[in-house]
Amino acid sequence: MTNLLAIDTATENCSVALQVGSKIYSRATESPREHSQRLLGFVDEVIAEAGIKLHDIQGIVVGNGPGSFTGVRIGVSVAQGLAFSLQCPVVGVNSLAALAHQAIRKLSVERVVAAIDARMGEIYLAAYEQVDGQLHTTLEPMVGKPESQWLAQQLGEYTPAVSVGTGVVTYREAFASCTDTAHAEEVLLPLAEDMLAIASSKFFENAVAAADLEPLYVRNEVTWQKLPGR
Repeated sequence: MTNLLAIDTATENCSVALQVGSKIYSRATESPREHSQRLLGFVDEVIAEAGIKLHDIQGIVVGNGPGSFTGVRIGVSVAQGLAFSLQCPVVGVNSLAALAHQAIRKLSVERVVAAIDARMGEIYLAAYEQVDGQLHTTLEPMVGKPESQWLAQQLGEYTPAVSVGTGVVTYREAFASCTDTAHAEEVLLPLAEDMLAIASSKFFENAVAAADLEPLYVRNEVTWQKLPGR
C-alpha cells in the first residue's frame, strides 16, 4: 500500500493525515491564523509517530479549496513544495467533497449537502451521494448568496439525508426554509483524513505533477500565480 500524506489548510481547520500501510496517523486543530506555523509541525509529528522518514512518502494529497483564499494558497504551495522535494505526484481534493465524506463516515448517511461559509454573504455549496462505497457529485461546487430561493433552485428535488458545514450553521434559517433535512452541526469543517480516503483508492490514476496542481477557488475573479516552469 502506498504511503500518502494529506494536508489541508483551506478552511479554519489545519489538518494532516498520513497513511502508512493500513494505519492512519492524523493531527487537526482549528487555528485559522496559524496554518503556516502549525502545518509543517503536524507533518513532522505524524511522520515521527508512524516511524518513517519524509522520503518514504510516495504521494501528496491536498485540500485545494474552495475556502479561505490565503488558506488554499498555503496548502497548495506546501503540497507543491513537498511534491517537488520528494519527486512524487500530488492529488487535489475539494473541501466540500471532504466535508461530505466526513458526514458519511460519522453519521452513516448516503446523501449530503455540504456548505462552507465563503464570507461576503456567500457560501460554497455542493451535494454528494455515496454509491457502492464511492463518493459521487450530484451538484457541482458553486458559490452564491444563501437565500431561500437560490438554495431551492440549486437543490431542486435533491433530498439529502443531512446538510453539513459552516455555511449551514451560519445561514441556518435559509436552509431550514427550503429543505426538511437535518442539519448536523458536529460536521463543520473538512479534515485531511477524509481527503486521504477520497484520494487513496485511485491515487495514481488522478495524480498530477506538482507544477500542474491548481487551487479550486470557485470564485472566478481570483487568480493563481503558478510556479515557474508552467
